[in-house]
Amino acid sequence: MRAHKRIINRVSCGLAAALFASAAMAQTVGIVTTPAGSFSNSAGSAIAKVLVERAKLRAIVQAQAGTGFEEVDSGAADFNVSNSFDATFFATGTGEYEGLGAKSTMRHVANLLPYRVAMHVRADSNIHRIADLKGKRLSSGFNAQKTIARIIEAHLANGGLKWTDVIRVPAPNVTRAADDFKSGKVDVLFFALGSAAVKEASASVGGLRVIEVETSAEALQGTQVILPGSYVITVNPAPALDGISKPTQLIAFDMVMVANAKVAEDTVYRTARALYEGKADLVATFPPFALFNPANMAKPVQGVPPHPGATRFYREIGLIKN
Repeated sequence: MRAHKRIINRVSCGLAAALFASAAMAQTVGIVTTPAGSFSNSAGSAIAKVLVERAKLRAIVQAQAGTGFEEVDSGAADFNVSNSFDATFFATGTGEYEGLGAKSTMRHVANLLPYRVAMHVRADSNIHRIADLKGKRLSSGFNAQKTIARIIEAHLANGGLKWTDVIRVPAPNVTRAADDFKSGKVDVLFFALGSAAVKEASASVGGLRVIEVETSAEALQGTQVILPGSYVITVNPAPALDGISKPTQLIAFDMVMVANAKVAEDTVYRTARALYEGKADLVATFPPFALFNPANMAKPVQGVPPHPGATRFYREIGLIKN
């Protein structure tokens, strides 16, 4: 009996050692996101879990104060999770990255889910269209989050307005902007749809209403110039979405995953495959991934060439035909 127990113990110890060795030998990849608790950081954590479980990669999320593209460009991180237009601007040296030069290191891996953003006003506000924002108080500046100022500018352009048409109230980030809205310092709250901050603001001011965007060709052209790759999406009422009482047209743009060009082809292939096959796991960790459509993963991102590893996988499953 004792001999039998010794054999069992040896087997158990051997199995544990094998599992430990396997984990230790797994390739480590870094995924850069925006700050901890942000939308892309939460998405990045869900992605990392799927890569560990399905791609057998040791994925580590690296939250950064900014967009994190510099870390991928330098090779300090392998992947970045951000929005499509920022990826375009960084790769091409335009927009907020004007003068820094194009980055030949950036490669597209996958389109993930849409960022749905909106201008929120108090439920009893007399603001009903984007054009009604003329002369109103809007948060501006966003020195710590310059992307936000660009997205708001795109909304203004959608209604034929510019920053000079509104009263600008400086705010360093969206957190301060939300506080200013709740205290009555500004008339509009810009935020990602369904965010916790939106719920807090709604409870604070007695309800919110989302301003629908214009969908004419002229209005959309003005938006596209400022936010390349953006599009209009119809959002239906849902318990989690404050301010949406009917099907509403809003601006959206894609969350994308990019990689350094030097990341091994097989690593990116395994990553793309894990994401394509792992939607249920992604949703279980981060519910907004319910909007993720794996069939859209190969959608091109302007100015960012596809990574060969991703291309190989997408060709195998028919998302790329040539």
